[in-house]
Amino acid sequence: MVKTYSTMLAGRELKVEIGKMAELANGAALVSYGETTILATAVASDKPKEGVDFFPLSVNYEEKFYAIGKIPGGFIKREGRPSERAILTSRVIDRPIRPLFPKDYRNDVVITTTVMAVEQDCSPEVTAMIAASLVVDISEIPFKGPVGSVQVGYVDGEIVINPTSAQREKSSLALTVSSSKHKVMMIEAGADEISEEIMYNAIIEGHKVNQEIVSFIESIQADCGKEKDFNYEKAIIPEEVYRAIVDVIGEKRMEVAVFTDHKQTREVQLRALMNEVTEKLIEDGHEDYLIYLEESFYAFEKKTVRRMILKDHQRPDGRKLDQIRPLRAEIDLIPRVHGSGMFTRGQTQVLTVTTLGPLSEIQMLDGLDELESTKRYMHHYNFPPFSVGEARAPRSPGRREIGHGALAERALIPVLPSEEEFPYAIRIVSEVLSSNGSTSQASICGSTLSLMAAGVPIKSPVAGISVGIVTGETDDEFVLLTDIQGLEDFFGDMDFKVGGTLNGITAIQMDMKIEGLTEEIIKGALEQTKIARNYILNEVMSKAISEPRTELSQYAPFITQININPEKISEVIGQKGKVINRIIEETGVKIDIEDDGRVFICAINKAKADRTIEIIEGIVQDLAPGQIFNGKVVRIMNFGAFVELVPGKEGLVHISQLAHERVEKVEDAVQIGDEIKVKVMEIDKQGRVNLSHKALLPRPPRPEKQQTEEQSK
Repeated sequence: MVKTYSTMLAGRELKVEIGKMAELANGAALVSYGETTILATAVASDKPKEGVDFFPLSVNYEEKFYAIGKIPGGFIKREGRPSERAILTSRVIDRPIRPLFPKDYRNDVVITTTVMAVEQDCSPEVTAMIAASLVVDISEIPFKGPVGSVQVGYVDGEIVINPTSAQREKSSLALTVSSSKHKVMMIEAGADEISEEIMYNAIIEGHKVNQEIVSFIESIQADCGKEKDFNYEKAIIPEEVYRAIVDVIGEKRMEVAVFTDHKQTREVQLRALMNEVTEKLIEDGHEDYLIYLEESFYAFEKKTVRRMILKDHQRPDGRKLDQIRPLRAEIDLIPRVHGSGMFTRGQTQVLTVTTLGPLSEIQMLDGLDELESTKRYMHHYNFPPFSVGEARAPRSPGRREIGHGALAERALIPVLPSEEEFPYAIRIVSEVLSSNGSTSQASICGSTLSLMAAGVPIKSPVAGISVGIVTGETDDEFVLLTDIQGLEDFFGDMDFKVGGTLNGITAIQMDMKIEGLTEEIIKGALEQTKIARNYILNEVMSKAISEPRTELSQYAPFITQININPEKISEVIGQKGKVINRIIEETGVKIDIEDDGRVFICAINKAKADRTIEIIEGIVQDLAPGQIFNGKVVRIMNFGAFVELVPGKEGLVHISQLAHERVEKVEDAVQIGDEIKVKVMEIDKQGRVNLSHKALLPRPPRPEKQQTEEQSK
């Protein structure tokens, strides 16, 4: 039997149909927001996955081009690997729901959201996030939901929930907020230097609306949800094994082992303790405990670190709670590239390289959002195995690498110059050389250094910083940690990343391991990141380079832009491209012409670009008497020479206009291929152009006899 439920969300109908499709899944629903339609399914395996110590959750966001009435590009003409946007959306769906599954649940769970129709005013991403929570909630899969999600914009000084397509274009904020019944589960934002106060208010407003969505899902779950049968308090590690390990090591020795600012030293010390425990268990005849040894040891280490931070306010590397690790900013490390910068934070080190190119090299996007068809700024993040001391071959970028690159990209987009100000495509590559936490934020800092070193006129420098948290048993028992390192990230409860300038926030990404954040925690995290961000910008990055260089690298292409009358574009291109190809052949430049008359010229130096501009302006301007050109002789007749002024336009220099003195044969004055300066003398009624070379030549001195006769008269 099909059941239909509906509610209003930001002035548009949110409708859920259950029992209509995919009835063999554990949970399935057809969810529509306006006319945007998502088929969501959740399926769990019957038995736990063997040999894993993590929850095997897979979330997939499937884009179907029929959703926007479009046939996929390329030769295959069917959807292939997910787009970058689809991968990022899968991550955004995953992050708020993952902490709400039982910690010891080991069954495979696959959530699939298929985009079947898109109305541009109703976000398919938000619809998919709501649908994903809904199908798990109504299934028998154990889950402490529901989770509601909305997008929040800031348009004309007003906070807007789920902005329309037109509002998104004007909005200075693109914020996504996910919430459970009481707490915020996930924050993802891009902003045009928004203040902490506006950002906080927007988060809280989104959280309030999410409560309406949560209540709506709860009503559906109460009506048709399946019973969930799972012991949430089931122990993974036998108590006697855990106690045996603690007795062998002792709390003080574990504290000493983890209490160091050097990652390798900590690993050596922990490995020594692990070996000691193994030998002791075997000696005492507890070989059966060894299968739980790794998990028990990890649990003891985690409990120790969390206790030290929460109770004693001691961090593993000895820093204060709000203290940043030692920082270093450098530029110009790599020769011949267009720009390079390296940012080091403790043992985290990221090198970023900038490459500039013509706008024809922008990335074309083949997705479902009609507002995003191209990408001028591309930020790629690489995380090689050697950065964490692992001996394995590099692999192609995964979801994590794509997500971190997108975060850094989002943080820097608001400060980039417009195409009119800086007509370049920009590619940034962040290479993680060493990783001990916060590599994505180091890549933001390194990218700012690299852009300024390359001479990209960014509006303001951008820095990134992360704040972590360790929580206790109650909501008001927590400790915020500025600039978390790897161990604090692993054992902590949150990674709250914020990028921004001295003027405000440009990007946020929040990852959770607990069941949400209170408003107090969010406000505290925003305040601490602002203080740390300003310190990095003022005291560290500005010492390496304080503002963008005024000149580009000698190895960067010289790109400039002119505007011509769109009606003259055909003259510049010529029949079958003959004119523009001749210009390119002569000057060696690359030319891109937009339909609105913008012409982008990419040359190896300014002289080549200036010559190209001279030619194009000559083509598009109407000829008039008095104009002067550097032309090329293209044909010779017995009565004169035809000179090409610019590609596609030529005129005649009559034999009498070649020189002041008498010219017997045209070939005595010029040859085919000669470049000569000519002046337009006349354009007759038939449009023929009469030129003169003589008019631009200095008059020869008169003979002495002629001067004497003139004086006597």
